[in-house]
Amino acid sequence: MAPRSIIIDTDPGQDDAVAIMLALGRPDAVELLGLTAVAGNVPLHLTVPNCLKLLELAGRTDIPVFAGASAPLMVPLVTAEHVHGKTGLDGWDFPEPTTPIRPEFAPDWIVETVMSRPEKSVTLLPLGPLTNVALALAKEPRLAERLESIILMGGACVEGGNITPTAEFNIFVDPHAAARVFASGADIVVLSLDATHQAQITNDWLTAIKGLGTRVGVAFEGLLTFYERFDTEKYGTDGGPLHDPMTVAHLLAPHLFTGKRVNVEVETTPGLCFGQTVVDRWAVTDRPKNATWVTGLDSPAVFDLILDAFRRLP
Repeated sequence: MAPRSIIIDTDPGQDDAVAIMLALGRPDAVELLGLTAVAGNVPLHLTVPNCLKLLELAGRTDIPVFAGASAPLMVPLVTAEHVHGKTGLDGWDFPEPTTPIRPEFAPDWIVETVMSRPEKSVTLLPLGPLTNVALALAKEPRLAERLESIILMGGACVEGGNITPTAEFNIFVDPHAAARVFASGADIVVLSLDATHQAQITNDWLTAIKGLGTRVGVAFEGLLTFYERFDTEKYGTDGGPLHDPMTVAHLLAPHLFTGKRVNVEVETTPGLCFGQTVVDRWAVTDRPKNATWVTGLDSPAVFDLILDAFRRLP
């Protein structure tokens, strides 16, 4: 089977970085067409070079990087340096990147790329706020039906929020963009906190990453050791959840995940529930089902999948 063509829209972020490496480590199954950067975990002037740093670490400077939105559609930017550090990739001392970014605006490039390729041949994987995706859909609404699917990390229902009592960070940062994406008609798969909180990093797995002895493995042991210190303190667990890579894992091995078709709406009214993903789990409304909400995953098998991809990286 030919590799599936994907675009990763991202705001790296240590867990975004793992997702990117998982894709790069499986060229047999994934063709990464490009990275589009958005403001989120840290501002855009950091997420763009973070994309370049990761590609240079993996020796894949052939993959283009595009800068996108520097702020949400309608609200001020909220960032997460308290989780990811001041650079977004604290935990490893990267050299400054030397690869240039591409000049196209990220949403424009997404539209151009998807619309110029055969229908249903590109999957979009957003790992951060959905600003770039919403802008691309606004420019070309046919994008929704042209994509094979959108597999995104964001939202929460049963687990509650991680930035407010009700909202997950990616959706909270730009709920207006998220509302537009969920209303677009695209085939959407959601890896929310309900699923990703089941994917806990273990000490043995982190030791195995370092034990690879590769430059990527050693760097990521540092990145993830820094990253999980926040979540282990917050949740009282032995290891922090690894959110964003679950999107790529779902693309590669959907049989490791379970979920159901539901309606998802996003609360955009200011107040305590701002940014909440309202999930009609039991079809108690007549709203159309617009997303597959992932509810479970085989955590050991997913982490084996990620480790196997890391073995293939330099």
